[in-house]
Amino acid sequence: MNTPVEKPWILGLTGGIGSGKSAAAQHFIDLGIHVVDADHAARWVVEPGRPALAAIAEHFGPGVLQADGTLDRAALRALIFEVPEQRRWLEGLLHPLIGEEIAHNLAKAQSPYAILVSPLLIESGQTAITQRVLVIDAPQQLQIERTLQRDQTTEQQVQAILKAQSSRQDRVSHADDVVVNDRDLAWLHSEVERLHNFYLTLRGGQS
Repeated sequence: MNTPVEKPWILGLTGGIGSGKSAAAQHFIDLGIHVVDADHAARWVVEPGRPALAAIAEHFGPGVLQADGTLDRAALRALIFEVPEQRRWLEGLLHPLIGEEIAHNLAKAQSPYAILVSPLLIESGQTAITQRVLVIDAPQQLQIERTLQRDQTTEQQVQAILKAQSSRQDRVSHADDVVVNDRDLAWLHSEVERLHNFYLTLRGGQS
């Protein structure tokens, strides 16, 4: 009897803006782990030629398309920002497609475990497809400083994003593993390597 090849188990990786989750994810990639980014999946599903874009254009009208046929995100944001029903319509269309895109990409993993990186892992219910959750945490003042250095943005905008994301306490309460990333990149890399070595000992593939 052939025993089925064990599929990799899925680690959910999340953290607030400026926490360093992208740097942590990149180091897991460097260690040979298959990483799927939920933000990328959300962009892929609305690319030209994909059914979602046609449905959006049909629903909202051609004004949500740019001249080259790609989605005009700013125009779409303006339309749904004012009208909760429209936002719910769009989420109803996109969330299942994004979920499929994520599952499809995770299924390609050849590494012992795979990672789903998502800023809204907990808020969106994406933890349902993960076996463990790793939160990259950082003190709020540090999150603000890092984001201001990285993005051309104002402190008010950063505060608004922090408010929209789940609170640090809430995020950490859902975590199996937490890295408080308040030191330098070399330290973050050593923490990722420590967790990686531990994760390699874990079993329990996707059901």
